[in-house]
Amino acid sequence: MATRSGRRLGKRAAPYLLSLPSWVYLAVFFVIPLGSMLTLSLAVGNPLVGYTLTGHVAEFKHAIDLYHTQFLRSFYFGALSTLATLVITYPVAYWIAFYGGKHKATYLFLILLPFFVTFVIRTLAWQFILADQGVVLGHLKDWGLLSQRAYILSTRWAVIGGLVYNSLAYYVLPLYVALEKIDRRVVRAASDLYASPSTTFWRVILPLSAPGIFAGFLLVFVTSVGDFVNAEILGGPGSYMIGNVIQQDFFVNQNYPMAAALSSILMFLLMVAIYLYARAFGTESIQEYAA
Repeated sequence: MATRSGRRLGKRAAPYLLSLPSWVYLAVFFVIPLGSMLTLSLAVGNPLVGYTLTGHVAEFKHAIDLYHTQFLRSFYFGALSTLATLVITYPVAYWIAFYGGKHKATYLFLILLPFFVTFVIRTLAWQFILADQGVVLGHLKDWGLLSQRAYILSTRWAVIGGLVYNSLAYYVLPLYVALEKIDRRVVRAASDLYASPSTTFWRVILPLSAPGIFAGFLLVFVTSVGDFVNAEILGGPGSYMIGNVIQQDFFVNQNYPMAAALSSILMFLLMVAIYLYARAFGTESIQEYAA
């Protein structure tokens, strides 16, 4: 009886023991840093004398009052760049999944190849390309197609363009996986039932690729809203995002409570945006897809 009880207890405990390393990892690298950030946002002091936890919640209101413009700009840039990335990458992923044939892996590799270079160097390359007398604007101005005073750098469009470029791989891959898993018999059945190619796409392929669209949204939108490199290199003070403010407070001003409060607010707003998107978009198909 004791042996049988031990076996039964072992079977019940096995899933928890197997998942224990992942829970420990999440606790050490997510829960503890998150708790430290929230604690710091409620503290007062400075790096010289240290910080005291006082529950100073007024720092959050002060942060919103000071930087609400940067918050709105970050979400605007993030939403616009995510939509643009989806529009660009969906046809690419669709073509590779349905028409790539035996060269699908090669096409994906060519798309990912530029991303083997570090993020900052890729962004600096775009600064060179988009320069006032660079390889693009310089030639257009020489040909008389643009005014000599035309420029792109230090504008919001340069920042959004940089966000789109640096997010391409993050959207192509989940879209490709979702499109590749679509049962081709379902697509052929739509054609057999006299559905036009456009109807087949809108009524069959697009809904079945919803999990890839949702996964790509999570990857691209979250990273774009919190980005500060593109705004720093390609933009100007008028296009700075909340990530630039947080970076400035952390590493230059050393105003750690304000930076922690801004980070906490940003994380909360992102969670709300993702929740609302999931409710509007619908997650039932995603759960079925994952199953």
